[in-house]
Amino acid sequence: MSNIVTQRFIKCHDKLKADGIIRSSRQFALSVDYLPQSLSEILKGRRDATIDLIRKSIDKYKVNPVYLFTGEGPMFMTEEENQDFRTLTIVTTPNEEERIVHVPIPAQAGYASEHTDPSFIQELPSYVLPDYKYKVGTHRSFDMGGDSMEPTLFEGDKVVCSYLEPTLWESGIKDSYVYVIVTRADIMVKRVNNLIKESRKLELVSDNNFYEKHTIRLADIREIWYVRARISPFLPSPRNVKHLVREEVYELRKTMQQQSRLIENLNATITTLVNQRS
Repeated sequence: MSNIVTQRFIKCHDKLKADGIIRSSRQFALSVDYLPQSLSEILKGRRDATIDLIRKSIDKYKVNPVYLFTGEGPMFMTEEENQDFRTLTIVTTPNEEERIVHVPIPAQAGYASEHTDPSFIQELPSYVLPDYKYKVGTHRSFDMGGDSMEPTLFEGDKVVCSYLEPTLWESGIKDSYVYVIVTRADIMVKRVNNLIKESRKLELVSDNNFYEKHTIRLADIREIWYVRARISPFLPSPRNVKHLVREEVYELRKTMQQQSRLIENLNATITTLVNQRS
């Protein structure tokens, strides 16, 4: 018995055939670079549709991934819905289980660019987590950079996120929750207020009050990821922390004393020069 995603995939295949978009199952298989014999086994319910086959079907025939994985919405996306849709490249284990792809700081500019290709994603580090919630759906993790989300998130932290389908942005984005926003030029981690119904925009808010909130147009967004967890570096023991703080305070006091002496010497020199001229 095939799984529910495969059953929905078969319905999409049959709809394409009934509407005359494809002439035969063989043509469908060849058009997505898939073995016709393997597709035949899927259509007969003897095996499940692979992730790669689903990805290529989304690219080629605009099959709606939300319908495939949730049963909601139409079977196929419209041209407008597909215009800015970005098919995710995923990495799987030999058992077809999806791995979590990690996007480090040096790779984030390339990840956000228009020209990201499957080989780029496949070369990024990936891993699995034991919790069952990371076995369902697509997940990514991103390095934190900068201090805009302090004191909630710090530079060096990693945020583990679940993918939010574009068709669910309007209803699925919750105010004041933390999301990773991928634009065509940047990757940002922010709290988000949903303004899609009113103005087709999102308001991005930093936890660090030094940074002002700002809005971003929906048309400029490529991906949205809901932050589910963070991975933080292990801190030294409290005793070591106190020792490190004492050392830093000592070095800071030493620097301030040196600067004070320099200022005193400068003032003395200026006074001497003024007295000589007078």
